[in-house]
Amino acid sequence: MVKEMKRAVPILVTIGLVTAVAVVSALTPKELPPTPLAQLKEQYAKKRTPSVDHSKFPQLQRAFARPQDVTSACIECHNGRHTEVMRSNHWRWEREEYVKGRGVVYLGKKNAVNNFCLAAEGNELACAKCHVGYGMESVKTFHFDDPRNVDCLVCHDGTGTYAKAQNKGGQPAPTVNLTKVAQSVGRPGRSNCGVCHFYGGGGNNVKHGDLEEAMFEPTRDVDVHMAVDGANMQCVDCHVTEKHNIRGQLYSLSSMNRNRVTCEQCHTSTPHEDDLLNEHTLKVACQTCHIPVYAKVNATKIYWDWSTAGKLRNGKPYEEKDAEGNILYMSKKGTFRWGKNLKPEYVWFNGTAHHYLPGDRIEDPTQPVILNRFEGSYADPDAKIFPVKVMRTRQFYDSVTRMLLLPKLFAPRQGEGALWEDFDLLRAMEVGMKEHGLPFSGKMDFIETIMYWPVNHMVSPKEKALQCSECHTRHNSRIANLRDFYIPGRDRSPKVEAFGKGLLLLAILGVLAHGGLRVVTLWRHGKEGKR
Repeated sequence: MVKEMKRAVPILVTIGLVTAVAVVSALTPKELPPTPLAQLKEQYAKKRTPSVDHSKFPQLQRAFARPQDVTSACIECHNGRHTEVMRSNHWRWEREEYVKGRGVVYLGKKNAVNNFCLAAEGNELACAKCHVGYGMESVKTFHFDDPRNVDCLVCHDGTGTYAKAQNKGGQPAPTVNLTKVAQSVGRPGRSNCGVCHFYGGGGNNVKHGDLEEAMFEPTRDVDVHMAVDGANMQCVDCHVTEKHNIRGQLYSLSSMNRNRVTCEQCHTSTPHEDDLLNEHTLKVACQTCHIPVYAKVNATKIYWDWSTAGKLRNGKPYEEKDAEGNILYMSKKGTFRWGKNLKPEYVWFNGTAHHYLPGDRIEDPTQPVILNRFEGSYADPDAKIFPVKVMRTRQFYDSVTRMLLLPKLFAPRQGEGALWEDFDLLRAMEVGMKEHGLPFSGKMDFIETIMYWPVNHMVSPKEKALQCSECHTRHNSRIANLRDFYIPGRDRSPKVEAFGKGLLLLAILGVLAHGGLRVVTLWRHGKEGKR
């Protein structure tokens, strides 16, 4: 007996040790590999430090009389970079596009029609403030092949002091210290991109609704990516640039599904732990759920009525503003409506768009003209549901030729026919159409136009993403306008409902039949037992 106990001791000790190791192993927290989100946070938390101190370069240690002299100094070292810029749409104001039904066209600010200030051509002295060049007075006469007019500073200024002059065709403001800016250039930050993209259309947040001055230093509630209390990402972190070709396209000016920026670049197409949510990414863009509202801080323009433009008070132009400083009426431009904390509208979008171009004939003047119709449907394998800001405008058109009219808006002096100087609508139409090489019958009327602006920024924290019930509901569904597919909870199908009622009825009958048979069986067994 004692011998058997001595033999059992090593076995019991071994079992005890194995059990102890297993318990400790189970209770010890395991170091899991970092999630993709954690990797992204770590990547963008690292501060970038310049590898070069431009203030040490002798070429930049002098006073510059002209901005073109700065460009020449840049090219001395960065040879070839200017040619990259000169191939970009930021410089050329156009890109080669294929538009269905048109073939290959060159589309961009040179010739695109919008429903804000209508067209850049003819108004370049004002519009070229947001051109990466100097001295554009006209797209027809500007030397697009002269590298000295490339503006390196507007994208690479690190001082925050560089600014373009008003109505000078892209020249820098006279107060800019060109030497100081040239010695402080570096990687583009949010301020470099924002000085143009946040103020397009004549003011803060006028155009996009999701790009405005609050995005210079946003909080996490405004945008989780750019948040200064979060990832603090810069525009070029997503809009990756190679040889000055910046990824990302604005679909007021672009037609093709190429060179785009997508959420999947970082987050992949299956970013959720829940497989059901991952299945939604097949037909629902990430932005649709993760940007429940836009224009979170400052209002954005949602309606423009040009038909009221031209009114004067005591012979002079005037403005009217609301309590927040938003312009409600301006003699130069007409009447406006604004919106804040807006829910997007939703469209099918496969990445391609169709555009109205100058001279296009309006087929049905009783219907709104869609200036950049987004292509896509549920049946389209490349289409997803995207959130958009829809800009609606009442603008000028020729009731005889059925063309949208493109008036002359800006001129440096009175008497040249510009609406913003002379306030003569018919004269502005005549001069503007002539500059575009298009006819004007002299008969002016007004028509509603629509433009779609995709909402891609102001991404909310995941806790504030859309809930299922906001779409899967019979009343006030966010996607109530998309009727080319069936969505549970929102839609009724007589066939599906009849089938469901039939199944329910069969189930009830089955239960009754089964219960009846059980009762009958028990009754028979009871009778047999009494015998």
